Amino acid sequence: MKRKLPPLNALRAFEAAGRHRSFTLAAEELNVTQAAISHQVRALEEYFQQDLFLRQNRNLALTSAAQNYLPTVAQALNLINDASRQLVRHDNDTTLRVSTLPSFAAKWLLPRLASFQALHPEIDILVSSRNELADLEREDIDVGLRFGVGKYPGLHSEKILHERKFPVCSPSLLSGDKPLSRPEDLKHHTLLHDEVFGGDIEIDWQGWLEVAGFPELATRRGPWFNDSSMLLTASIAGQGVALARASLAVDDMAKGLLIKPFGPEIPTTYNYYFVTRPNLVDREPVRTFFNWIQAETQKTGAAITAA
Repeated sequence: MKRKLPPLNALRAFEAAGRHRSFTLAAEELNVTQAAISHQVRALEEYFQQDLFLRQNRNLALTSAAQNYLPTVAQALNLINDASRQLVRHDNDTTLRVSTLPSFAAKWLLPRLASFQALHPEIDILVSSRNELADLEREDIDVGLRFGVGKYPGLHSEKILHERKFPVCSPSLLSGDKPLSRPEDLKHHTLLHDEVFGGDIEIDWQGWLEVAGFPELATRRGPWFNDSSMLLTASIAGQGVALARASLAVDDMAKGLLIKPFGPEIPTTYNYYFVTRPNLVDREPVRTFFNWIQAETQKTGAAITAA
C-alpha cells in the first residue's frame, strides 16, 4: 500500500514547537530560524487543512486535534532516530556511553573503571557527568547511573545501591582542644553543606541532627558545595564535618582519609539506579556493564555495612 506521509521536516518542526510550546525554543533546538519553524508548521497545517496551534499574542497552544497527534509524532520520530543511530553505529560498536553525577563519577565510578577495562578490553567507556539529568534518547547515551527514586518514564531502571548518610571528618578532628567524639561536640566544629540534594529531597544537617536528638545544633552556617565530591575533599582537608553519602565516602574511609566519628546512619529517600532505554537492555555491552556494576555495588554495600 502506498504511504502518503506529511513532510518530515514539517513534522520535526511541529513536534519541537508542540513540546516546547514555543517556535523560538523549537528553532534553537533544531538550529534554524523562528521563521523557518513557522513556515514548516504552516505547511503542515495546509497539508491537514486545519490549524494545529492557537496563536494568542505571545502564547502558543495546541489545538485539541494537535494534542492527540503530538505524542504519536514524537514516538515515531524517536523510533526513526533510534533506528538511524543504530544503523550508523552498527551492531559491532562496543563504545558504551555512560552518564552520571560528577560526584558519583569522581568518587565511585572512575576509581573502579580500570578493573572493568581489564575484564572487558573490547568495550570502550565514554563517561559524561553533570548534575542535570541527561536525556538518554536525545543525547545518544546508553546508560545512566542515576541518584533518584527510580521513576523514569519510558526507561528501564534497576536499583543498584541503597544509600545512607552519616557524619564524616578528618581523623585530625578527633584530637586537639575540642576533640570530636559525640554529636554534641559538633557545636565546636564547622558543618559542611551539600546544596545539590538538600532540603526535601535528601536529608541535610538539620534532618540528621533532629534524628540524632540535637536539633538545637542545626545551622546553615559554614561552607556550601554544589558537588558532593568537593564536600568530601574539604572534609579530608580538615575544614569541617560533612554529612556524607556512604557510597561516596567509603573508599576514603578505607584509606583512612575519613572516619565516621559517630552515628546514626540514616537511609536517604534517593538511591542509585542503572537506567537504559528498553531497546538496549539486552545489547551485549549494556548487559556486560550492568553485571559488572551490580557486582561492584554489592561490594560497596558490604563495605558500607562493615564501616
